[in-house]
Amino acid sequence: MTVQWVAVASFLYAEIGLILIFCLPFIPPQRWRKIFSFSVWAKIASFWNKAFLTIIILLIVLFLDAVREVRKYSSTQVTEKNSASRPGAYEHTQMKLFRSQRNLYISGFSLFFWLVLRRLVTLITQLAKEISNKGVLKTQAENTNKAAKKFMEENEKLKWVLKNHSKDEENILETENKKLVEDQEKLKTELKKASDALLKAQNDVITMKMQSERLSKEYDRLLKEHSELQVGDMYIYI
Repeated sequence: MTVQWVAVASFLYAEIGLILIFCLPFIPPQRWRKIFSFSVWAKIASFWNKAFLTIIILLIVLFLDAVREVRKYSSTQVTEKNSASRPGAYEHTQMKLFRSQRNLYISGFSLFFWLVLRRLVTLITQLAKEISNKGVLKTQAENTNKAAKKFMEENEKLKWVLKNHSKDEENILETENKKLVEDQEKLKTELKKASDALLKAQNDVITMKMQSERLSKEYDRLLKEHSELQVGDMYIYI
């Protein structure tokens, strides 16, 4: 195996190891998020996309080269198998075909696991974020439920107070209404008495006026008779 394929195979084994570590059930996503939040990742974040694309390009090139080698030695194997002049050539071609197929699998799985690894890291980060948001939302929901429960209790207390207050006000209004009705009846009675007294006083005034007029006429008559009597006495005296 050449150096490049040794490097690709090592890279494949490292990918498999990382994927297995990420899939361990006893390491929660929050722990991975804390690990991904280290300052060292922030420093290399600017080079991460470039390195990712570079590795993908290299793996694609190696994969296509492996495909080419497999096609090449597959056609050569058929030719060598049909040729009887070179008996050892078929085994040699078959060995190269095996190496080409091995390189094809190594490069293909390396490319596939590299994409899977990128996606797995993204999903773990999103899952950790969603779990954190879930905790925050759960706390907010509990606080909201407590506030709603407190509001409902205060609302019930307010309804009870308003109900009792309404009853008290109703009793007070009923008492005042009864008092007003009684006062109205008293006023009506007093008004009737005052009207009767006024009518009686008016009648008395009319009667007194009539008596006064009769007395005035009688006085005038008596005064006239007195004057006539005085005149008669004077004639007699003369």
